[in-house]
Amino acid sequence: MASEQYIVGLDVGTTKIVAMVGRLNEHRKVEILGLGKTESVGVMRGQVSNIEQTVRSIKLAIEEAEQKTGVPIKVVNVGIAGQHIKSLQHNGIRTRNNSETEINQQDIDALIDDMYKLAMAPGEEIIHVIPQEYLVDNEAGIKEPIGICGRRLEANFHIITGQISSINNLVKCVKKAGLEISGLTLEPLASADAVLSNEEKEAGVVLVDIGGGTTDIAIFQDSIIRHTAVIPFGGNIITEDIKEGCTIIKSQAELLKIKFGSALVGDNFENEIVSIPGLRGRDPKEITLKNLAHIIQARMEEIVEHVYYEIKNSGYEKKLIAGIVITGGGAMLKNTTQLVEYITGMDTRIGYPNEHLAKSLEDVASPLYSTGVGLVLRGFQALKTNPVDDSQNGTEPDTTDTEKINITGHSDPKKQAGWLERLLEKTRQIFDEESQ
Repeated sequence: MASEQYIVGLDVGTTKIVAMVGRLNEHRKVEILGLGKTESVGVMRGQVSNIEQTVRSIKLAIEEAEQKTGVPIKVVNVGIAGQHIKSLQHNGIRTRNNSETEINQQDIDALIDDMYKLAMAPGEEIIHVIPQEYLVDNEAGIKEPIGICGRRLEANFHIITGQISSINNLVKCVKKAGLEISGLTLEPLASADAVLSNEEKEAGVVLVDIGGGTTDIAIFQDSIIRHTAVIPFGGNIITEDIKEGCTIIKSQAELLKIKFGSALVGDNFENEIVSIPGLRGRDPKEITLKNLAHIIQARMEEIVEHVYYEIKNSGYEKKLIAGIVITGGGAMLKNTTQLVEYITGMDTRIGYPNEHLAKSLEDVASPLYSTGVGLVLRGFQALKTNPVDDSQNGTEPDTTDTEKINITGHSDPKKQAGWLERLLEKTRQIFDEESQ
């Protein structure tokens, strides 16, 4: 097995941590060999709040994945999310010396490098610089300018930023778990790769990933990412509402939500009652499904209203022919699509992460695993543009070559890796000091 190429996606979420192992089959299609899943302890709203607890949770997920697949895991492709993630649009201009020569990759790289020099707020760092479309001598709508002659090269960029301290904490947890990072990927971009078709991205679509701590949004139109946003609450706040509204403990509230929860109040709930066992000999508590649905619907409406605000704020509301695709754990709540369609007036479907997979040994068809599958797919995409030797998989990492660490999504992974390399070096020094 050591001669095969493996990619391991590590989804460090608020409610769960998933380590997913994938490989290319004989038809060059990605298949998932297995996954390890554990409760996420130490992460709040997508950000690490307790280093040691997060490290233990990561180790448990990795160990389970290793036992299931027989693949020793040393290198992982990590997803990053959290309420610290922000996005902005920016325009870049580069004037060339000779209008008679063709535009080449060096011209584009120089334009992208200029974006990394933008002044950010203190403590913030650019994670992704994604070109949207180019203009050559004021000729707009050019997707691939290489080979075109012109003097003035412009581009519209979608720039994603994050807090350096939050990124540093996540990297530190992965390193303390004994793992190397092959790349950092924004989680909604990974989820989009797993559940959206190319036709949907071209037609215009909104990906809504409802996680435990955050709801991530990514808007595509004409096959280009147009807008990203993070709403700082998700499924966990619904559980908290049920806990408070029904005066029960959190574990009971979570079970109620999963088994009997609905995003819409229905007439058939009128006389249905669920009995919750009492604590330490106390009488059981009876809860009507109608009251439960009222609690859930109120919070889901708030989440969907925030999503709809981001859609309108993007300026692409009227151009999203493919509507909305919902994924993540929150997508499994009954009647979620009906509620979203009612509030937004847009066609809605549930996104399952088997869109681009071969038949896999592990069943990963649940929206819960969209981010993990997307991280594996992104890892293989990065290998195509930046191939490395067979040691850079789940078996034998080369811990000295930090040039191989990249953030997927950039036209030149080595250049985009610059800030991450400095961050990893700083984290490695802290880790070495603590271990002495």
